[in-house]
Amino acid sequence: MCTDVTTLLFGAGGHAKVVFDSIESSVGEPAQVTVVDDNPTLVGQDFFGTRVQRGDVCEQFDAFRFHVAIGCNGVRRSVFERLQACGGVPLTVVHPWAHVSQHARVGEGSFLAAGCIVAPMSRLAEGVIVNHAAVVDHDCIIGAFTHIAPNVTIGGNVRIGDNVLVGAGAVILPGVSIGDGCTIGAGAVVIADVMTDKTVVGVPGRILLNKENKP
Repeated sequence: MCTDVTTLLFGAGGHAKVVFDSIESSVGEPAQVTVVDDNPTLVGQDFFGTRVQRGDVCEQFDAFRFHVAIGCNGVRRSVFERLQACGGVPLTVVHPWAHVSQHARVGEGSFLAAGCIVAPMSRLAEGVIVNHAAVVDHDCIIGAFTHIAPNVTIGGNVRIGDNVLVGAGAVILPGVSIGDGCTIGAGAVVIADVMTDKTVVGVPGRILLNKENKP
């Protein structure tokens, strides 16, 4: 068994490329990480000069840190919990061009991309993604394994639950609450509270009705 503490980057897709670049930008040199993925079509492929390994490589290490670089909330959560159960310690990745208030709180295993803003008194739970140029204003609460896509604007005092996807360019007005498992479509403007497991689209935002998503 290897006794050195290894850093695992779990994921070798597009989002993982952004996370890998952020790690390198933070340390100012090539990232010393082991890149792994469960997708057999990615295993063995070149990833910025390193070879992608199988996801079960974590079993080779006595101690390791990990970051799950997968955009899909459900998959990210499942892998996160699996690696924790193996003894891994979540690693938060913050790009040096992200602006995070010293009075904000960021949960373990989260990712904050270049150009994003996390304002004072905001609280992010574990496994959150705040992507490029997204704004999380003051006093917001963002639930676990939620993904805030690029160029989203979240006003002050917003409450967002777990496993929520806020699509690119969406706007959530101050004071609004969004329940667990919701999807906010790209470019939507949310002006009122949204219950659990709803999909919101349009300007102003309206609930999209279908067989699985009734009002």
